[in-house]
Amino acid sequence: MSLKTAVAAPFRQRGTDRMAESEFVVALSLDRNWFSPDQAKSLVDVAASEGLVEREADALVVTFDAGSVEIPDGFSPGEEVLQSRSTFERVLDAVVESGVEKQTAVAGINSLQSDLGVTLEAAAVVYARSEGVAVESIAVEAREEV
Repeated sequence: MSLKTAVAAPFRQRGTDRMAESEFVVALSLDRNWFSPDQAKSLVDVAASEGLVEREADALVVTFDAGSVEIPDGFSPGEEVLQSRSTFERVLDAVVESGVEKQTAVAGINSLQSDLGVTLEAAAVVYARSEGVAVESIAVEAREEV
C-alpha cells in the first residue's frame, strides 16, 4: 500500500518510531519532494484516520513497524494517498496485500453480503477473517457503521 510506504519513509529515514509532526511534514515535502507542505499535512490526517500514526502531544507515533516496510527505489506516492478510503476499500486492500486476487476477493465479499444480508463493510470483514487476514481495527469501524 503506497500510503503505508509513504508514512513509513520518514520514520525509517530517521530510525525512530516518533517524530514531531512538523519534522514529518518537512521529510515528505522538502527532503523527499513528494508533496507540498499542505499535502503532507493532509497525509498526516489520512494516516491518523487509518490508524497508521497516532498523535501524542506535538509528536506523531507510527503504529506499525516502519522498519519492515520496503521502500522501492524510485518510489513516489501518488496523490490518491491523500484521500481517505472507505472501510470497504481498506479491508479489500488488506486482503489483496495478503495475496488474494482482487477479483476473487470482491466476488467472495459480494457473495457473503448477499448470503448474510449484511452491509458491504461487514461482509468484507467476515471475508477477510475467513482468509486469515487481521483487520480488527478496521472491523471496529465496520461495526460502528452497522
